[in-house]
Amino acid sequence: MGVRKDLRKARKRPELADRVRLEVIREHGTVREVRASALGEPLRTGSIADLPFANAAEAPGATVYRRKDAAGRWRPVSAAAFAREVTAVAKGLIAAGLPAGGRVAVMSRTRYEWALLDFAIWAAGGQTVPVYATSSAEQVEWILRDSGTRFLVVETEENAATAKQAVAGLGDSGDGSGSGSGGDDAGAVTVWRLTDGAISELTALGRSVEDTVVAERRAALTPESVATVCYTSGTTGRPKGCVLTHANLHAESVNTIDLLHPVFTEITGEAAATLLFLPLAHILGRTIQISCLKARIPVGHCPSIKPDELRPELESFRPTFVVGVPYLFEKIHDTGRATAEKLGRGASFDRADRIAVRYGEAELAGYYGTGPAPGLGLRLARSLYDLLVYRRVRKALGGRLRYAISGGSPLDARLNLFFLGCGVVIYEGYGLTETTAAATLMPPLEPRPGTVGRPVPGTSVRIADDGEVLLKGPVVFGSYWNDPEATGRAKPHGWFATGDLGALDDDGYLTITGRKKDLLVTTGGKNVSPAVLEDRMRSRPPVGQCLVVGDRRPFIAALVTLEQDAVAHWLSVRRRPADTPLSELCEDPEMRADVQRAVDYANEAVSRAESIRAFRIVPGEFSEENGLLTPSLKVKRKAVEEMYADTIAALYGS
Repeated sequence: MGVRKDLRKARKRPELADRVRLEVIREHGTVREVRASALGEPLRTGSIADLPFANAAEAPGATVYRRKDAAGRWRPVSAAAFAREVTAVAKGLIAAGLPAGGRVAVMSRTRYEWALLDFAIWAAGGQTVPVYATSSAEQVEWILRDSGTRFLVVETEENAATAKQAVAGLGDSGDGSGSGSGGDDAGAVTVWRLTDGAISELTALGRSVEDTVVAERRAALTPESVATVCYTSGTTGRPKGCVLTHANLHAESVNTIDLLHPVFTEITGEAAATLLFLPLAHILGRTIQISCLKARIPVGHCPSIKPDELRPELESFRPTFVVGVPYLFEKIHDTGRATAEKLGRGASFDRADRIAVRYGEAELAGYYGTGPAPGLGLRLARSLYDLLVYRRVRKALGGRLRYAISGGSPLDARLNLFFLGCGVVIYEGYGLTETTAAATLMPPLEPRPGTVGRPVPGTSVRIADDGEVLLKGPVVFGSYWNDPEATGRAKPHGWFATGDLGALDDDGYLTITGRKKDLLVTTGGKNVSPAVLEDRMRSRPPVGQCLVVGDRRPFIAALVTLEQDAVAHWLSVRRRPADTPLSELCEDPEMRADVQRAVDYANEAVSRAESIRAFRIVPGEFSEENGLLTPSLKVKRKAVEEMYADTIAALYGS
């Protein structure tokens, strides 16, 4: 069934359409504010900690998770079984000395035990402090010190070594509750390791604790109790602890799931299931998990977003939807083209790419009545390339997938249309840690590629005089941990100032145009937002990461890194030695011509004065390890500019 027919099928159901009232406020003829009515009821009593137990009472046999057994097969975890495990681990944390309101840090990749710990910490009356598994000892030390956390669960031996170094740096300066009992007592912090039986150890430790103790701890929580302190992976300065309550998490989960789930179930005609591979240290992954548990949508876990590791997991789990970041969709597209090139069919893939984009545009035009739907010729071409290309794209996403959600950074509109032509609708959203993940989301019956959708139900979006995006609603955080000054700066006059620049259209859709602090001003006085150029360049191989520069310079230029897999493929297709030095490739005329095509594509989105006039390919990469990327894959602009100061100077000197 085509995307247009899918959406029309759902639109015919009156209970699925027009469920959110939208108030559009104009000032001087321009849309300045949009308010969306809430769908779900606010949390008036209790907390998110109640979810596993409500599921166990209402539908004890329902599958809420799937996890792999020793043989690599996905096995169901029932609501009743999950609630029992949550209780057992919560009792262990209490026995270890976790006080009500105490904090437990979790440093792990995405896995079932992360979900179990999150709900166990809440059931024990505690607060979760997520830590990226890739964090350095210095970062872990700062988070533990600033949050006063005295309990830490890590995943691997390598994480344990990092934690040991971090704890050693704490010394006796912390003011925690003590080390408790159980685990490796590392100074003032108790550390457990998942790969060394942490869950079994906690379960054994809590056997002497009565279930009623957990029930009492859980009953003491209220909607305004702190659920988690999430440290932002900011591109500058120390990470700030963002305080999110159970009410924040509930508002995000109930409004997004009530908006999307009924429509997507109607479209697919089958029970939903998803494979979660986003880092659970990132708020988006955790809120998706909470939403799925609330709706009893089975969730599986995959620890990696690397395509070669993720693809077989998608094929075995076969989700009906996924939540990803643009990197995932870019890699699937690029891998498809690379495979075609190896078979000598690169030109055929390029034609398939163009047909998919044209078909996606025509599908939307026909759906909205703004133009002709796909004609016979386009439908036949699409059918041909469905056999040759598009079904392989869908297979790379598990085979059953009909829709996906993308967040974290803007998704190239053309790439979105390519997937639409392949039969997969990608819904973009926008949000920050401070907004408990999504603050805007594409309406399920009204997708509009190139935008990040409308306000999540219950949320308001306003554009300030200088173009900054302001947000208000129950998903917006209350404060930064121990930092009232930063809180005051972030929430002037009750609105959260995101630091992002954007615009609202007449229908209430938000478009993000860049970061306020990243705005470049050339010596000619032209204001340039680098985000649109960088996002479009990154969507084109062989570009890995890039940084657009030009502040107080005569023109816009860019530093470009090469993506490792794309380089390997590039060399293979041209029958060049696989060990060709990267420094040689940076000056290779053929490689520069390929990067120039990515630059040309980026420049199509801007005026001549904003376009990239020069670029330099630099060896190496921007990564977390060398301090040039945040854990959420955002470029640390200042760090890159400092490291490549001479290269940037040479760009303009020449």
